[in-house]
Amino acid sequence: MATQIELTPTDKTRPASPSAAVPEADITALHALQAKGDYAAAAAGARKLLPVDPANRELLLIEAHSLRMLQQTDAALEALARFAQHHPNFSQLYLERGLCHVARRDAPAAIFDLRLAVGANPALAMGWRMLDGLYRMTGDTRSAELATRHFAHLASLPPPIVQAKVLYGDGEVDVAESLIRRFLLEAGNHPEAMRLLAQIGHRRNVLDDAEALYEGMLALVPDHEEARHEYVQVLIARHKFPQAREALEPLLRRDPGNHAHRIQAATIRVGLGDFESVIPEYRAMIAEIAGDTLEARVRRADLNLWLGHALKTEARTPEAIDAYMAATADRPDFGDAWWSLANLKTYRFSPESIAVMQGRLEAPETADVDRIHIAFALGKALEDAGDHEGSWAAYVRGNAMHRASNGYIPEVFETNTREQKRVCTSAFFAAREGWGLDDPSPIFVLGLPRSGSTLLEQILASHSMVEGTQELPDIQRIVHELQGRELNFDQPLYPGSLQDLDAEAVRRYGAQYIADTMPNRILGRPFFIDKMPNNFRHVGLIHLILPNAKIIDARRDPMACCFSNLKQLFAQGQEFTYGIEDIARYYKTYVELMDHWDAVLPGRVLRVQHEDVVEDLEGSVRRILDYCGLPFEEACIEFHKTRRSVRTPSSEQVRRPIFRDGLDQWKKFEPWLGALREALGPELAPQ
Repeated sequence: MATQIELTPTDKTRPASPSAAVPEADITALHALQAKGDYAAAAAGARKLLPVDPANRELLLIEAHSLRMLQQTDAALEALARFAQHHPNFSQLYLERGLCHVARRDAPAAIFDLRLAVGANPALAMGWRMLDGLYRMTGDTRSAELATRHFAHLASLPPPIVQAKVLYGDGEVDVAESLIRRFLLEAGNHPEAMRLLAQIGHRRNVLDDAEALYEGMLALVPDHEEARHEYVQVLIARHKFPQAREALEPLLRRDPGNHAHRIQAATIRVGLGDFESVIPEYRAMIAEIAGDTLEARVRRADLNLWLGHALKTEARTPEAIDAYMAATADRPDFGDAWWSLANLKTYRFSPESIAVMQGRLEAPETADVDRIHIAFALGKALEDAGDHEGSWAAYVRGNAMHRASNGYIPEVFETNTREQKRVCTSAFFAAREGWGLDDPSPIFVLGLPRSGSTLLEQILASHSMVEGTQELPDIQRIVHELQGRELNFDQPLYPGSLQDLDAEAVRRYGAQYIADTMPNRILGRPFFIDKMPNNFRHVGLIHLILPNAKIIDARRDPMACCFSNLKQLFAQGQEFTYGIEDIARYYKTYVELMDHWDAVLPGRVLRVQHEDVVEDLEGSVRRILDYCGLPFEEACIEFHKTRRSVRTPSSEQVRRPIFRDGLDQWKKFEPWLGALREALGPELAPQ
């Protein structure tokens, strides 16, 4: 039986007007004129209103569409050129432009724009229908058959589903969700409607709902390849790698050479810590991509990027550099590849590479995400070249671009800190003494990113009884359960919900954590490291469910730590690191909360100062091992000789002997860090 998901209709049934400057009633009236075929009046009405709001997407589309229907093709293309200045990625811009080229009998131009249209929004039935005819006219039978299948599929769906798919494809997620929920309430389970709702859940990061919806859909249509592929992606996002491997198996059996399936299989193996086996697989796929088309270059670049990541993790740095450089050769604007070279920390860019990055940073056609990556890579390149002023300017630019788009709200974490202090008191823990799972195997290394935690992990993982894993998401998963689905940032359920747990529930969460982390423990050693830095916010939860776990706070000088974060571009999360005020506020919140844990759980957390480890390695190692109840082993002193997969930005640094170079690195940028010192305050950053 298909999974039943609670569906709640909303009042929103159409996109909000792009601007309050033009009343929605006026736009509705123009649509009514189009529906009656009075395109001249619709075009004139749109032109009359556009000076009020020149970027209004609906008005621009009404004008261009109406001019095309009036067979004023050149005027329509001029209108679309203005449209592109404001909304260059809107799918129906490309659709209208493609249809204009059809009217002009320019098949290559029409195919180009229509492919862009359906690439941006696969639910555009008109785009697929026109491509079908154009491909047949130009003799591309294979592409025509693909377009036919897409059009036939859309034609077979109920109109509300197609409408919701179009809205979703154009970014109108709220309206698409409202429409598809209403359809499901009225019509009952429909596979494609469930799939769209699952896609929306994935996009919103409501992964448990997305997983349940895909499971329900695949129970109805088990052979739906696209949905199964998307389901595997959700399982990967939830770090459910064994389940993802099982779900992917039917696709691999059916089409073992398919690159999309093989890439998913490689991602799953990487998630399970098997980097070595994916290296030949990535290389094989790269060799299978022939030609110099844009599509071929993009596919090769992506695979070379992933190949480089695997090689880097396996300490095969020269080969990783070659892979990253191959990615930039295929895609000179590939910001992720440039940043990956910079993120090796030990790589030095040539003047030629710096010139390419500077050019691509300024090029108008460079995508925003690539521009951000390039800015951070250029900052590192110029820093290594001794141009600290230019380096800081690049870091500031990258941070500003990222901060403008990441939606970080500092008050959320400050509220969490207040709630942790309110709920997790000495009395709270005393009343629950003896609760939780009696398992001493986890060693949590937490704190802020760039605080020396990777060095501590490498030291511990060099011990014969300790296994290094990665930054595990499993504590955060438990937190998501405890905070519920309805997020209220002003009055969050968690950590208050900890007060409602009984001893059985607390022990069950401890057992859940141990079970969920087991796939990462490949070597089967008695102890393992969870290096998720953000777990410092959940020390109370960790102590409650795993009272015998070890907890190490990796601490670094505030100025050094904050500066190091400001010049680091993270793959995901850590959104507090992209502005001086944000990182300073977060650091102060972190210190406040760690002081609280010290007060209510005295001696529970071992604080390890990075500078102390650098100055007195053996003394620090002995102190850490004593705290963990482990015998001293010389291998922990010679941590740089330990061969293991290291995924974090410090991977190359911890493969070298201890060095002091990084301790005062921030002082080279001191002329530009006055605002950081002031934001941290005299207690953390004395003059």
